[in-house]
Amino acid sequence: MINKTKQKYSIFSLAKNSLSYHLNWKKAWRTPEPKKSYDAIIIGGGGHGLATAYYLASIHGLKNIAVLEKGWLGGGNTGRNTTIIRSNYLWDESASIYEHALKLWENLSSELNFNVMFSQRGVLTISHSEHELKEMSRRVHAIRLNGIDSEILSPKEIKKFIPIINIDQSIRYPIMGGFLQKRGGTARHDAVAWGYARAADSLGVDIIQNCEVTGILRDQNKIKGVDTTKGYISTKKIGIVVAGHSSILAEMAGLRLPIQSRPLQALVSEPIKPILDTVIMSNAVHMYISQSDKGEMVLGAGVDKYNSYAQKGSFPVPQHMISAAVELFPVLSRLRMLRHWGGIVDTCPDASPIISKTDIDGLFFNCGWGTGGFKATPGSGHVFADLIANDNPNKISAPYSLDRFNTGYLIDEHGAAGVAH
Repeated sequence: MINKTKQKYSIFSLAKNSLSYHLNWKKAWRTPEPKKSYDAIIIGGGGHGLATAYYLASIHGLKNIAVLEKGWLGGGNTGRNTTIIRSNYLWDESASIYEHALKLWENLSSELNFNVMFSQRGVLTISHSEHELKEMSRRVHAIRLNGIDSEILSPKEIKKFIPIINIDQSIRYPIMGGFLQKRGGTARHDAVAWGYARAADSLGVDIIQNCEVTGILRDQNKIKGVDTTKGYISTKKIGIVVAGHSSILAEMAGLRLPIQSRPLQALVSEPIKPILDTVIMSNAVHMYISQSDKGEMVLGAGVDKYNSYAQKGSFPVPQHMISAAVELFPVLSRLRMLRHWGGIVDTCPDASPIISKTDIDGLFFNCGWGTGGFKATPGSGHVFADLIANDNPNKISAPYSLDRFNTGYLIDEHGAAGVAH
């Protein structure tokens, strides 16, 4: 039974604070000036970087840590994605890290004491040809061998599951079937950044915004510190987690990474009443769609074909994506676009990430996630923190070493996933 006195106090408190325009609200994390020295510095204040700092402090006991962000927290790819979460990847190495992340997602709100709005509404990937359907069947069997939930649906079963979808076989992209991971879904991207930031701050981590790294200093083959727009900071360990700008930071340290950075576009429509309670992806036409809790239809496309650091893309990519979406969901044809944006994704030759130490003692990289970065956030931060703390990878992160580009032991997610969404 609800305590009526507490309920009245909560309503009064909410009303009082709503009139203060947040002026008297306690800040979720501090805004400290940087110290002269830290045991470890994480460059990049997105979800992966904040998660890394949180796990370094909560699991490995490192308290003298700083997160350096050139802008504001979550202002990069964390705040510019379509929030899809799944773990149904073909290769064992991919299945391992994404399933590790999904299990952390399932308890993340409780662990951080912050509602990240994780919704296991399911992720359905549809096929548009007999060949693609046969490949999906192969993939589902491999996914199940790794203990991950996945099932094939026929067009009629898809129609029952998603009544608004068009399964007419005469359309340009006819639906031949699909495979579903019911444990997949979405989360609120900015809430993930805020939750990790607040939790890391409570453990003593310094989160320093508007602090751009302008140089990485070495003492021969050892990390010495970083130059920033707020001055020089000394450290022996640096973890770089800056998504599309990884190659720029690597160049500061005298390294060249095997990655390419490209724009990735997405958009949301004006809000409407709930009509779609799952996530739908199409690898063949590079279209994925879900409905936000505010009622907006969230649509994403594939990457642009050119390299760029601009957070915008070319017009034909969303045009193609929208035409496919309207054909599959005719009910959306008269919706108006509310917002459109682009992010920067860094992609390795095998479409799998880099989680690795380098030949420079104390320098670590976490990058190359392509379009699959958000879903990996907790798992990525968890294993990267382990690597930085122990100077050695665990069994989940070991396959993602930079050495694989010399040995040839690649994790070819281009062929396995079609796209890495």
